[in-house]
Amino acid sequence: MEPNYWELQREKLVRHIATRGVLSTRVLWAMGQVPREQFVPEVLAAEAYEDKPLPIGWGQTISQPSIVAMMTEALDPQDHHRVLEIGTGTGYQTAILALLGGQIVTVERIPSLMFAAAKRVSSLGLWNVFYILGDGTLGWPDGAPYDRILVTASAPEIPPPLWQQLNEDGVMVIPIGSRDEQVLYRITKRQGNPIWFSITPCRFVPLLGLHGWLDPPATVRNEPDR
Repeated sequence: MEPNYWELQREKLVRHIATRGVLSTRVLWAMGQVPREQFVPEVLAAEAYEDKPLPIGWGQTISQPSIVAMMTEALDPQDHHRVLEIGTGTGYQTAILALLGGQIVTVERIPSLMFAAAKRVSSLGLWNVFYILGDGTLGWPDGAPYDRILVTASAPEIPPPLWQQLNEDGVMVIPIGSRDEQVLYRITKRQGNPIWFSITPCRFVPLLGLHGWLDPPATVRNEPDR
């Protein structure tokens, strides 16, 4: 397809996201810059700009664009922030964060996903990302503390290591609930205590690991329930 086709699709997507209540001009700008067609399986490229999650293999999904935008707006990353992302996936959310500046640390447990994501993100000229292969529920203590933490899979509760690695007055955005239904929260750390703000009901793939879901579910469901 012609480059102009994809540009038009991104413009259309940004307009749609704005109608879903995302007001941040920085976030809308970033959503209009990242070529989502390069972050989905090639056979699904034609569906890249539909507002829905898409399967990426290994029981994982790439989140629907409006949810990516909502999570990013809630996170409110700034140039001076150190940001921890849990769940690199294809690197789409990673690229959005990297575009908005700061230092990004992203953790992924599936090697092939991480290496492919690093290649995609770097191909856009985004070099402010450090990639870690491992259990995302453990975070990455060597890079702590973080001003912002974004978790892109659902957890039964806040993973204690992630909370410990969050700066005072820092913000975590995370879906919490059961395997089948969750709520997306923005949680601010004030005097060591969580201040909860509910964003939207959602449905994400499970966060697997020592401080998440320990065993894979019998079936994996796509995430946002929107």
